[in-house]
Amino acid sequence: MVRDRRASYAQSLAVLRTAKDFGNCDGRRVYTKTSIMLGLGETAEEVLRTMRDLREADVDVLTFGQYLRPTERHLAVVEYVTPEQFDYFRREGEAMGFRYVASGPLVRSSYKAGELFLAAMMDEDDERDAEQQQQQQQRGGEVEERALGRRSSDNLDNRTPAAAAAEAREQRPQPQWNPELSVKAQ
Repeated sequence: MVRDRRASYAQSLAVLRTAKDFGNCDGRRVYTKTSIMLGLGETAEEVLRTMRDLREADVDVLTFGQYLRPTERHLAVVEYVTPEQFDYFRREGEAMGFRYVASGPLVRSSYKAGELFLAAMMDEDDERDAEQQQQQQQRGGEVEERALGRRSSDNLDNRTPAAAAAEAREQRPQPQWNPELSVKAQ
């Protein structure tokens, strides 16, 4: 495995785990994503072990791409990974429970199809949460209404799950840039 000397493997996993835990502690849903570049001599078992570690850290999205040597000063490519190997890692990642796996020679961490999928996944989660909340309110309201002798339909939230999800999207906090967390390129 090749790593940036500024961050250890354990530190990287801890950051992903902490980001998920910190974000989820106040009721917000946080999605974590990481990327692995292949072609530097890693074995399939090393990649699979890394994938298992990432799932233990509750990472949601994983991307695999082909390492390409940017300059002569950088590490040389050891091998060009075949489409079949990329597909194998995608299938394995899906079987391990990653919410989304993008895997291919031209995939990069900012893979736009993945960004679109994430937005759709977040919207779907918001809709499901809104439906569950509405069902809980209906069940609770019916019990309360029966106790008060009223019809349950007199006092329900009439928003559709899609409208409630749209409202949740509007209330979703927008990411803020924090200069203290930035790393200067060397």
